Amino acid sequence: KWGSQGSANGQFLYPSGIDINQSGFVYVTDSDNHRIQVFDANGNFITKWGSQGSDDGQFNLPEDIAFNQSGFVFVTDYHNHRVQVFDANGNFITKWGSQGSANGQFSYPYSIAINQSGFVYVTDILNNRIQVFDSNGNFIAKWGSGGSGGGQFDQPCGVTVNQSGFVYVADTYNHRIQVFSPLYAATSLGAQGT
Repeated sequence: KWGSQGSANGQFLYPSGIDINQSGFVYVTDSDNHRIQVFDANGNFITKWGSQGSDDGQFNLPEDIAFNQSGFVFVTDYHNHRVQVFDANGNFITKWGSQGSANGQFSYPYSIAINQSGFVYVTDILNNRIQVFDSNGNFIAKWGSGGSGGGQFDQPCGVTVNQSGFVYVADTYNHRIQVFSPLYAATSLGAQGT
């Protein structure tokens, strides 16, 4: 194990999201310190980036983190209602999103996952939906609405995609997991099934 409460290198204030790149480095969203920290596989501190704010490369509660096949780092910037993208060294690449309910807008994006085709899935918590983007942040599709029926959500927090393309969503306040098929996801994307 590693880490303790604080703001020094290797300390955390409510670490939330974690992912590991192809080189084995561990990237952690240090949420209340408004930064990303990077460690080797043994927990030795490597580097960090970010501070509190709304400028490029700044965060207001970064919650989750995911890598695409090219090694770019995607971070949900919760209170800034956006996704930010960086290279593996923390250099800012791009961002997308703003507060709202239109396509491509968010009301508290929390979790993020990327499938093998590079599509980016984001849980849009208070809009009770999943939004899907390409790697450049172009809106592709969405599904979900408030409720407890199949395909409806009550504040979905977690999302992941398995190697077969099935999309798993933690439907938090409905106390359940929902699973969406690759065909459903691909149909939503206007693409062929995988």
